[in-house]
Amino acid sequence: MNKKTLLLSLVSGLLIFLSFPKADMGFLAWVALVPLLYAIKDTDLPGAFRTGFITGLVYNTGLIYWVVFVVVHYGHLPFYAGVSVMLLLAIYLSLYPALFCAGVVYFRKRGIRGVIIAPFLWVSLDYVKAHLFSGFPWEDLAYSQHGYLSMIQVGDITGVYGITFLIVLLNCIVYDCISGSFFSSGSEKRRFLSEIVIGLGLLLLVFCYGIYRMDNLKNTIEHFDSIDVSLIQGNIDQSVKWSQKYQTDTMNIYRDMSVDASKLGVSLIVWPETAVPFCFQNYDDRSRDIINTARETNSWLLFGSLGYAREKGKISFRNSAYLLSPKGIVSGRYDKVHLVPFGEYVPLHNILFFIDKLVEGAGDFTPGGEIMPFPMGGRKIGILICYEGIFPEISREYCLKGAELLVNITNDAWYGNTSAPYQHLTMAAFRAIENRTYLIRAANTGISAIVDPTGKIVSRTNLFERTALRGSIKFTRQNTFYSRYGNVFACSCITFLLIDFLISLRRKKG
Repeated sequence: MNKKTLLLSLVSGLLIFLSFPKADMGFLAWVALVPLLYAIKDTDLPGAFRTGFITGLVYNTGLIYWVVFVVVHYGHLPFYAGVSVMLLLAIYLSLYPALFCAGVVYFRKRGIRGVIIAPFLWVSLDYVKAHLFSGFPWEDLAYSQHGYLSMIQVGDITGVYGITFLIVLLNCIVYDCISGSFFSSGSEKRRFLSEIVIGLGLLLLVFCYGIYRMDNLKNTIEHFDSIDVSLIQGNIDQSVKWSQKYQTDTMNIYRDMSVDASKLGVSLIVWPETAVPFCFQNYDDRSRDIINTARETNSWLLFGSLGYAREKGKISFRNSAYLLSPKGIVSGRYDKVHLVPFGEYVPLHNILFFIDKLVEGAGDFTPGGEIMPFPMGGRKIGILICYEGIFPEISREYCLKGAELLVNITNDAWYGNTSAPYQHLTMAAFRAIENRTYLIRAANTGISAIVDPTGKIVSRTNLFERTALRGSIKFTRQNTFYSRYGNVFACSCITFLLIDFLISLRRKKG
């Protein structure tokens, strides 16, 4: 690999990284792949793979550097071990842009141009990444556009994959225009002019759809029922969160803040993930205090707690959420279905028996078995515990089962003051767009937020402050194309890619 190729791959990686929080320069994503495409212009398959891998390693390291903080600060690993863990994950994630580049070169050698195949290839690889090894769809390209509301409303049709498709397509068109081919004459020039027209046409179509959809939603949701909610951000230090000595103080903090919030008149109070640092289901004096809090505030009370189940004489622990009615009656319990690998459980434990969990105190949990909305009076709400907010399929299943509000409870204290809490919030906001519901988010140390059905963060807290976020939300039931049919767009991209691959096998190498 020559210096020019290396520099171009590094630039692409840096531009992609800067597109996401905290830098949050999402506009860069529309040209971030151009240097990478130029770097693989005249290379072979192995060279393209290496080039894409370097780009991936740059931006993935930038996006998940916070893993070092988590496993060193809370997993008590030495710094070099923390860096090693982070790099192993970054190396795995970097295989996807490496395969993307190799795929673009492979198809190009068989007469299929990058502008045609690249968007389908990137989306297909993103879909695989979101499902392989339990999935890790952290900061797919589409999430870089969270601040451009008019450009992401198409998510209620295609999910995040349609937005990613458009970003990659525009990158390919920009590359074609500046690579020299645009200044050709005759049929070549007409072909690139056609690309520009198609690209700008799709961009305008998505933009106009976004404007129309937001205006339409504004008028539609005015007729839905609203309630006032209060999201309690206790800001409990992770180092004392599980200390028995601090349990009473923790519960007093949440109780007092909830009582104060109820004086302003709220119908739903939400505490974060594992806000209750003991097993609520034991129904001891501590549990009765929580029940009394629901009664005293005369509000629905949703909170996270440790849970457990007895199976074949063994106790398995769960990361659970409970909903209490204003009378203190348990309306529902949900056990987290999608656990964090190496944080809440060790995958392939029989094989990886030598690896303990990397985050002490996160728990050794068993996943729950069913996704079912909580009944809240005559309404239904869907609960997303922490990491589940980045998986569109979970939110979609809730809405298919009648959920009219999504509630994300999380404990992002693990991440400290890194970019992770900002990334986590902006990804969760897309679940509101896909299903056209409000999403409310209560986080232990922040960022707590209220997100409307357009994905707009209506109000939010700062990190590491003890506060209650109060606001008004509406119960909505939109039945979007995405909520009905799911990732049909991504599956169509995979189908198109496979057909092209089969066709390419019959072609002679170019």
